[in-house]
Amino acid sequence: MKATQTLLARGFFGRSMDEFKRRTQIAMTFEAIKGATKPKPLYDFNDQATVRDCIIMSDKTIGGFSQSNLDIATPTECDYKIPLSSSFARFHGSISTRLPADRPKIQRSGFAGFRTPDQRPTVFGRSVWDIDPYLYLALRVKSDGRSYFVNVQTESVEPSDLHQHRLFAKRPGQWETVLIKWNDFVRTNHGFVVEPQTEMLRQKVVTVGIGLTDRVEGPFELCIERIWATNDVSEAEVETQEADVPEEGELRNRKGEKVRW
Repeated sequence: MKATQTLLARGFFGRSMDEFKRRTQIAMTFEAIKGATKPKPLYDFNDQATVRDCIIMSDKTIGGFSQSNLDIATPTECDYKIPLSSSFARFHGSISTRLPADRPKIQRSGFAGFRTPDQRPTVFGRSVWDIDPYLYLALRVKSDGRSYFVNVQTESVEPSDLHQHRLFAKRPGQWETVLIKWNDFVRTNHGFVVEPQTEMLRQKVVTVGIGLTDRVEGPFELCIERIWATNDVSEAEVETQEADVPEEGELRNRKGEKVRW
């Protein structure tokens, strides 16, 4: 095989060595059997590069008029829950349900979102996150109270499949740590629940993102500091994402019926 500039790049072999160390650590500590004892960082929004690399989405791709932005931000006095040395990402914009006049087949708009970037290759293949030893996905966020969804993409047979869950912020306008059980995510495709449901391929998580699909016109803002996997429920200051009474979400099945969490 002829060596290419990509394969010879220091970053490629560095990532390959990190992946080798990760696999060795799992084998040495039996994490897959006993469960992990330390949190696993997935993505930190702490500098311009990590925020810039994220993929931003909106209904503009179908001719819509929603605005979606992801910027680096620094703490102010009202962000006292984050150390003053930290930065975070500010996901903001506005939702519009206006339909493009020149595309009559488009009957629905009003969407904005972002996701972490595609992971880079290693000698073992495409980089992935193995979150199988963990119970929870954790997000450090400050929400405006709108109906956001957390989207998880894995290396599935159908690339357009997503695993989704509502981001239930308990304290809008304040920083909080939100925990979501990995087992509670719902498999969807193009916004519809897929039946029969299949378990998330937790050994091969590719990206994590957040979307806003409530179709309520007007501005939105959600700040996010980091995303990680954990087994420690005490990392959340409030109860985890388990409601005593299921509530209806915005996800629907192919019959148009709302899915209850």
